[in-house]
Amino acid sequence: MHTPSRQDYVSISFAGQGGGSYNNSKQWRRQSCWRKWKQLSRLQRSLILFILVLLFICGIASYPTVTEHLSGLTEGEQHTDSNSVLRPIVPHVLPEPLKQARPSLPEQTSQKLSNKRGPPVLQNRLQKKGNTSDTVVEDKASDTKKEGEENGVISWHGAVIDTDKATEGTKDEQNNEDSAANQKGKPSEESGARWLEAVREAFRHAWKGYKDFSWGHDELRPLSKSYSEWFGLGLTLIDALDTMWILGLKEEFEEAKAWVATELTFNKNVDVNLFESTIRILGGLLSTYALTGDTLFLDKAKDIGSRLMPAFNTPSKIPYSDVNIGKGTAHPPRWTSDSTVAEVTSIQLEFRELTRLTKEPQYQAAVAEVMKQVHNLDGKLDGLVPMFINTNNGQFTHQGIYTLGARADSYYEYLLKQWIQGGKKENQLLEDYLQAIEGVKKNLLQKSSPNGLTFVGELSHGQFSPKMDHLVCFLPGTLALGAHNGLPADHMDLAKQLMETCYQMYVQMETGLSPEIVHFNMHQGSTRDIEVKLADRHNLLRPETVESLFYLYRFTKDQKYQRWGYEILQNFNKYTKVSSGGYTSINNVRDPDYTSPRDKMESFFLGETLKYLYLLFSDDPNLINLDQYVFNTEAHPLPIWPSTA
Repeated sequence: MHTPSRQDYVSISFAGQGGGSYNNSKQWRRQSCWRKWKQLSRLQRSLILFILVLLFICGIASYPTVTEHLSGLTEGEQHTDSNSVLRPIVPHVLPEPLKQARPSLPEQTSQKLSNKRGPPVLQNRLQKKGNTSDTVVEDKASDTKKEGEENGVISWHGAVIDTDKATEGTKDEQNNEDSAANQKGKPSEESGARWLEAVREAFRHAWKGYKDFSWGHDELRPLSKSYSEWFGLGLTLIDALDTMWILGLKEEFEEAKAWVATELTFNKNVDVNLFESTIRILGGLLSTYALTGDTLFLDKAKDIGSRLMPAFNTPSKIPYSDVNIGKGTAHPPRWTSDSTVAEVTSIQLEFRELTRLTKEPQYQAAVAEVMKQVHNLDGKLDGLVPMFINTNNGQFTHQGIYTLGARADSYYEYLLKQWIQGGKKENQLLEDYLQAIEGVKKNLLQKSSPNGLTFVGELSHGQFSPKMDHLVCFLPGTLALGAHNGLPADHMDLAKQLMETCYQMYVQMETGLSPEIVHFNMHQGSTRDIEVKLADRHNLLRPETVESLFYLYRFTKDQKYQRWGYEILQNFNKYTKVSSGGYTSINNVRDPDYTSPRDKMESFFLGETLKYLYLLFSDDPNLINLDQYVFNTEAHPLPIWPSTA
């Protein structure tokens, strides 16, 4: 240790105090400084020189970084989204590059709230660019007649909707959105390509598990390296066909196609669920035909479609939930004569498309009858429907409970999508959809405490519950799709707010993965917005949030949605990936150290989740052009009908 001595201390006296004046003499100053420098010890001189050199080097190195930082702060202040909500710190650190790319978190305001080859010529529609969130719907009421309809303009409860084109923002609004989207954290072309490849790698890994341990069976059990059967129809393989085509995995596609050609048969004495087999099998086959033009898939679609028709042989024409595709018989579940409203009203896109392709009217007629009856039923609340419907009398049952979660969710989705599929001509579907969205705003929309997240709750016999299923996260994408197709601009505003909420359902969990169900705190003094009950902490690899991220990115080009999706993909890889192949559902998203795997990979992980992630990361608007295709509720794209259809 260095001990100070007399020579370590320097006494400095200024000229003029001791009698001699230097009169600004440069020579005296040089001599005086040099003399004082020589009086310092060798250690002191070395330390001073070291500090000066270090300051010089740091000054050179930090100059451009400081400049960029100050510039970035200025830009960030100019593009703060006042409608966003503060996000809490993520419990675990995500890998790069997200750590640097995550946007700063703007404050939330209390603003009130007011989704190749192919069949014959696809309808050409103008590809819309820019942001649809701040759109202007022109007032054309003076030009409308015949109850508000003419030249594609519909007046509904004061809202004038131009159905011939998508909504368009003003030039200034589009420029502002582009500027905001292109500020800090923008993924480079290199990172975009890397993210796309990350999805392909995830698919290959999942497919390896399926191929190695459950080939030709319904679902993979990745931990036990086995399989489970639901219908015994190769459910995962059929669900994944169009995903492989979209991802460009031609080798995997060809081996799956060979299985369909040689092994897939529907001549089996087996009960299948009408809804699940329609959206996964019929929808998957029709979609693959639409993308490839290969009649193998159309022939298989005709086969399964005709075998599902006995489900509609009921006293009310509301279909049974189950049908034996070998015997040609159908029945309700053992415990009830009811079907769920979502299931009987979410098979329409597929059967309508089957009629268009086969020219056989019975498919479309059967599902149209269901929509007609549901439209005319009593028991709705501002366009919201109960969860169950009786197959004998065709009436709603278990009335008084209204939700956008399980058993009702896709009813609302298919109202809009049938209208889009048919070329925006079936205005009864549109009116039911618009009324339902107003019903959501009036009865189910609330904000959480303390951060004011906008969420969709449930209503049970007049009592509001702040419960929200992960399934409800389809809604931001559906709202955005409606806005893109000319519906009111405030639908896009609501879509953005709900998108933020669905993202928070992920980042506020310790694993960064959403639970199946959350409850939002609404009382003042809450310390966190989201609570999760023990029974609801599981994650099934569901697609709804990444589905909505895809729509929001496609229509706004705000790249935060891509970054959010990449975070989710990373967390799937971190907590659900099984080393031997495949991904697994987990029981506990709140415990990163003990997620309690369920040993099951749902078919929709390949059919929906990975497909939507890939489309989210792609900047090609013609990769499933949303003016030419509409997705069924299992993420299978079906053609929007030509205007001559």
